Amino acid sequence: MNALIGWLLAAPEPWTRTRTLIDLLHRPEDDAAVREARAAMLAHPQVQALMAAAATWGQKAFRRHSDASYPIYALSTLADFGLRAKDPGMGDILARVMAHQSPEGAFQTLVNIPKSFGGSGQDTWTWMLCDAPTLLYVLLAMGLGHDARVQRAVDHLVDVIDDNGWRCVVAPELGKFRGPGRKADPCPIVNVYALKALSLVPEQRHGPAARTGTEMLLGHWEHQKERRFYRFGIGTDFRKLKYPFVWYNILHVVDVLSRFSWVRDDPRFVQMVEAITAQADAQGRYTAGSMYRAWKGWDFANKKQPSPWLTFLVLRILQRIEGNDTYLEGAS
Repeated sequence: MNALIGWLLAAPEPWTRTRTLIDLLHRPEDDAAVREARAAMLAHPQVQALMAAAATWGQKAFRRHSDASYPIYALSTLADFGLRAKDPGMGDILARVMAHQSPEGAFQTLVNIPKSFGGSGQDTWTWMLCDAPTLLYVLLAMGLGHDARVQRAVDHLVDVIDDNGWRCVVAPELGKFRGPGRKADPCPIVNVYALKALSLVPEQRHGPAARTGTEMLLGHWEHQKERRFYRFGIGTDFRKLKYPFVWYNILHVVDVLSRFSWVRDDPRFVQMVEAITAQADAQGRYTAGSMYRAWKGWDFANKKQPSPWLTFLVLRILQRIEGNDTYLEGAS
């Protein structure tokens, strides 16, 4: 483990060094090494490019939620790296996100649903549960959890869960539109997004909504050969390590589930973790099994070389399993 930590701290990517210091070594954010790594991260050309992409929020309509090039995933990746609303440039971007909140409480996205799929074919500000929780996660992770608008969005997310998890729920103005599945089924990716957001809300982290959502994901793994929900299955592609956290795959699911203490000794969760750790090389490092072309050039989008960032993510999961989740306390 010490050798791996040393490898992460020597990584050329400052976001890996920053999160290793904070999440694995538990250094405070005012620690000199953390400040140095964080300053390098904020100035890094790739992070600056992500911020530029995030700054285009609202200029381009969402047409496909698995589109890894869409600005919402630039935002969520910046949140994963640990950027905050107070960082230069982020305040203006987040203000644009918060400028569009629905009467129900969910934050809205500019989407375009083709007429062939039951939409209007026009760019429209609205919300679906396959985008609104990600915006909520970003706002919470970036330190805006005490804002009344963010609290409204949390309340809304909790209110719309069903007895079998979060389903494919959309704004009232979208009528009967929903994804390609049975109306009464839960949507796996929605449950991942929703749980990720609620993990940053202390009063919700152990609540009934979180317990229902985690059981939905664990149950999907348990019955993977029997059921697909909204075309989400658990097969070979699901098991490939992949980042950023855009869609439904094992690293995304396990990262989210590991945030909830009661899940960590569940046999189904243990099986998922073992499916990840079996992919380590002889040095305990992890390499991407799949990649998004839109992220080519990032260390985690290279299927030929071990990725410091992917290795960090797995080590953080393993540390959470040991019961150390102090990383969550200052997030909301």
